[in-house]
Amino acid sequence: MSAQHQSKLKALCLASLGIVYGDIGTSPLYAFRECFMEEHGLALNTANVYGVLSLIFWALICVISVKYIVFILQADNKGEGGELALSALCLQVPSQNLKVRNALIALGLVGASLLYGDGMITPAISVLSAVEGLKVATPFFEPYIIPITIVILIGLFSIQKGGTAKIGKIFGPIMVVWFSTLGLLGLFSVVKNPQVFEAINPRYAIEYFANNGMSAFLSLGAVFLVVTGGEALYADMGHFGKKPIRITWITVALPCLALNYFGQGALLIANPEAISNPFYELIPKLLLYPLIVLATMATVIASQAVISGVFSITTQAIQLGFSPRFRVVHTSEDEAGQVYLPQINFILMIATIFLVIMFKSSGALAAAYGIAVSMTMIITTILIAYLARTQWKWPTLGVCAFVGFFLPIDLAFFGANAAKFFDGGWFPVVVAIVVFTLLTTWRTGRRLIGVLIRKKHPHAQDLEQLIDEAKALKVDGTAVYLTSNSDGLPPALTNNLKFNKVIHKRILFLTLTTERVPHVASKDRIEIIRDNENFDRAIIRIGFMQNPNIPYYLKKICQSLEIDYESVIYYIGRETLIPKKDFGLSLWRGMLFSFMTRNAQRATTYYQIPHSKVVEIGMQIEI
Repeated sequence: MSAQHQSKLKALCLASLGIVYGDIGTSPLYAFRECFMEEHGLALNTANVYGVLSLIFWALICVISVKYIVFILQADNKGEGGELALSALCLQVPSQNLKVRNALIALGLVGASLLYGDGMITPAISVLSAVEGLKVATPFFEPYIIPITIVILIGLFSIQKGGTAKIGKIFGPIMVVWFSTLGLLGLFSVVKNPQVFEAINPRYAIEYFANNGMSAFLSLGAVFLVVTGGEALYADMGHFGKKPIRITWITVALPCLALNYFGQGALLIANPEAISNPFYELIPKLLLYPLIVLATMATVIASQAVISGVFSITTQAIQLGFSPRFRVVHTSEDEAGQVYLPQINFILMIATIFLVIMFKSSGALAAAYGIAVSMTMIITTILIAYLARTQWKWPTLGVCAFVGFFLPIDLAFFGANAAKFFDGGWFPVVVAIVVFTLLTTWRTGRRLIGVLIRKKHPHAQDLEQLIDEAKALKVDGTAVYLTSNSDGLPPALTNNLKFNKVIHKRILFLTLTTERVPHVASKDRIEIIRDNENFDRAIIRIGFMQNPNIPYYLKKICQSLEIDYESVIYYIGRETLIPKKDFGLSLWRGMLFSFMTRNAQRATTYYQIPHSKVVEIGMQIEI
């Protein structure tokens, strides 16, 4: 490995620590404490502490180290991860029947929808749990916990426009300090009681369930908090790649987290009263305020993992046709996956502040946390099993072993979290239902409009006849008509002929399609079809994480066709939708689709087309 490559790998490892592992790295602030909350009815004794420690340790090993680091990161859709990328990867299997394809799409959409609820709760619980450390220092700060948290959250969402790479460079060194602190605090505690490492033996977890029954099962909802960064880890794979993520987990994140949890366990055995906030009770009084500041910085960083994941998922949904267009800012010239979406960022900020005001404490928020992530983990297990059988060509026995080991773990965590549904777990489920409804409504509406347009508008071979019938005036220059139908005539052209009786001497039909891969090689992106000397057709194919910059590709097309790019005029259809009952959507979904269409970003802005070179031609469509 060259020195330059090593330097780049180290930089990526450092940045990934700041972005990818922020979420899972701040779970020690609240996870252990939640296991012994009064509602679980668990006695705070050595046997139960050992049992919880054993569960935490093996959850980190089985769920994160084995399932995600070893298996899930293998589901690499040309560099991208996350539920939609995984679903798209599964759809690449040839000869799928329609029911299987629809099921895979639905699972991917449900998993993606659940991530939005996680993206709202994680910043709220992470930052609030850190700021609550001020109450440990002095009761004076208690009335100011909520206002301080809100101010910090506003600052967090305000810096998102800087981009993942810039944020990662700042956050990475801070997280090195944070994980080092986690490890040292745990180490100082366990040296006083090294016997606590006996809890690594899984028999303590088995005895814990045998002795506590349903109370032990319900506490799994709190144990699950130690692995809630797993899905964000996979969703953020496109930002850094799998190798830096794996190296950072094995060398830094896992050992430091394990040490801290065992340190909290050792503290509770010696001083059960520390259960009110075992993390902060590990800290010497003289260092309490500096570490509260460090913890707050770490929780701000923790939120970054899911926020980046939501940005990535939304961008994928737009490109794959499941979401209306939002403004997408590409924050890196080198990494296409590093994006910032101002509107989504604002929605997340408002929702997160609302959660802090509504739940008021990290303990109350913990009840809302987990159910969405546990459902997503179940979906991921199912999709990976399908992928392993159909594309990785695992034997049936191997797939059954994978599902038989991981699915019961996922279901157990989901069952324990589902018990908290009415205590706050309803929130991420409601968010997921709303997002899923929006995504499926948009997808179905656009498909039905496409069918309607193809029925009502002529085919390309009828163009000459239409020109003759309209007695259209031919003018100099080149007209570029954007169309989603690579075979038929775009409505903008037929309406232009019908109402304006004008046609350009040179016509180019331009179609941009998004493939179910993150990136399309440059040699495969442009296909030009010569209809005749006056009419040409070009198809641009990009991946779902590539920048849909139409002028960039059009310049290349113009060079091939010997067209003066500076003289081209873009013609774009602008639809006005009128909801009706017989469109194929229920009336309320038709109205919702119409609302989404009106509020979607304009095609000219999304495709980065100069407004001075655009003619928009309106059309009414009854839906």
